[in-house]
Amino acid sequence: MISMPADVSARLTAIDWSGVQNAVKDYGPALKVLQSTWDRESLRDIAQGKLFVPDSTINAAIERSMTEDAPVKSIQIQSHENGRMDIALDGTKAGRVELSGTIEAFVHNGDQSYLVYHVRSKNIPKHGLMSWVFSRISLGMAERLVGSFPVNASMPMKIRGNRVSIDYRAALAASSFGQTEFRGHRLLDMIEIKGAVPRDGGIEFQTELHMPADMKQSLLAILQQGE
Repeated sequence: MISMPADVSARLTAIDWSGVQNAVKDYGPALKVLQSTWDRESLRDIAQGKLFVPDSTINAAIERSMTEDAPVKSIQIQSHENGRMDIALDGTKAGRVELSGTIEAFVHNGDQSYLVYHVRSKNIPKHGLMSWVFSRISLGMAERLVGSFPVNASMPMKIRGNRVSIDYRAALAASSFGQTEFRGHRLLDMIEIKGAVPRDGGIEFQTELHMPADMKQSLLAILQQGE
């Protein structure tokens, strides 16, 4: 894998997506997925290694994933400058549940995709409810970087002490981002998420873009066409 160089990162801010699609029709399906997932600013930030996603954006993604038969009425996260991420939910049977904790890991790379949340206050409710809740939180956190993906209560999850770990790799692989290729390479392999740190009002993700040499040359050509 070859990381995106600074000169390519600088070019990302000048992308005219409509112009790119018209000029390079062969890449239409991949560009359509990229366009629906990233805007110019987020693509630039991802290439530079840090993307800030507001709580409101994550909460909106969580809300979109909920159905009428959901075991909770609402889920809201709130991030703080001290590194805490609070979770508040209204369960149909469990009632009001409030958790406060830290994100110990939020990772996506070629081998694994998982979230580890360490509850620092309150006890963790029953396993089944938490599986449902954290699958939605994983989707909400990842959507701005890799688009939406299917979630369900069977997402692999472990609770050890006050640590909740959820594996969303299979669900992510089933998404449009996971199934779309660009010159024989999955879009999903273009982006790496190394971590996530709560800040005041949102979460800062540590990111990196990767691509083989042939894809780098193709992307350079597309960017030149789009200018």
